[in-house]
Amino acid sequence: MATLHLAQYRSLSAVIVFIASLTCAASLSAQSIDDITLNVYKDINCGCCVGWIDHMQDKGFASKINHPRDLNGVKHELGVLPEWQSCHTAVTKEGYVFEGHVPAKFIEQFLAAPPEGALGLAVPGMPLGSPGMEMGNRFTPYDIVLMNKDGSSSVFAHVESAAAQK
Repeated sequence: MATLHLAQYRSLSAVIVFIASLTCAASLSAQSIDDITLNVYKDINCGCCVGWIDHMQDKGFASKINHPRDLNGVKHELGVLPEWQSCHTAVTKEGYVFEGHVPAKFIEQFLAAPPEGALGLAVPGMPLGSPGMEMGNRFTPYDIVLMNKDGSSSVFAHVESAAAQK
């Protein structure tokens, strides 16, 4: 009879360990946006960067601001090609890069399921009406570029209107 109890104890222990591991795995994969801190690299005098940071904070992202002496050098080290560049660069602790005025909505989509080989997302230049670049009702449609580590890129999303980036 003692052997039966020992076998039941071992089975119960195995089930408990299995359930605990599933619970831990689920909590790790369901990381909250509130847990993400973006390291933002920008020129100290850039006001539109501050507008983008405010947009990100309004959407639940935290930011740590950095003012490097060689911003272009930082971009180069991170793998941001000149054709993808804008005025600021944000990096997650996992190393994903978000260049320029990428709306929080698309960063959330990207982080939920990062494509294999992806470096991050970019909004090249400074499109009028993008987060941080608001000027009344004026808006210029723009593409959000998927940057890949191998230097290739593709369109991740097209933003046709200000409402489409909310």
